Amino acid sequence: MIRATRVIRRDALQTGEIVDRIVLDSGDRHRRRMAMKGVGGLAFLLDLPAATVLDDGDALALEDGRLVWVEAAAEPLLEVRAASPIALKRLIWHIGNRHIPAEIGEDAVYIGFDHVLADMVRGLGGTAEPVERPFRPEGGAYAGEAAGHHHHGHSHSHSHD
Repeated sequence: MIRATRVIRRDALQTGEIVDRIVLDSGDRHRRRMAMKGVGGLAFLLDLPAATVLDDGDALALEDGRLVWVEAAAEPLLEVRAASPIALKRLIWHIGNRHIPAEIGEDAVYIGFDHVLADMVRGLGGTAEPVERPFRPEGGAYAGEAAGHHHHGHSHSHSHD
């Protein structure tokens, strides 16, 4: 099986024969090694030296020089907004306290669709509207590790001795 061994970032992509494309959600865009199949049927093995976050518009370079285009899939999300910047910061704090991936925009935060979190946001005075769009969650302080799968030594157990 042919391997894809290198990522070419969209801003560095100049020339090359794009032979297929893959459409991936945010979880599948963070990989190191995985068998993949393009929309056009090209089967290949993603075989990168380290786990890498692929973004919309990047390309995967196959061993023979051909390219596979990366497209970010639309995902069901909640668009969280608030009446003021300070109110949005408070909502971000509550969302972050739940350790869920979030994409922080200028005046909105995007999280995976979850009716419980939508109710929480609304209960705190914000809005939480369902949207479908590509999801680009923050890498966080542990960006060198798998996004959303890091271990940060924060325990949730509490002693009552």
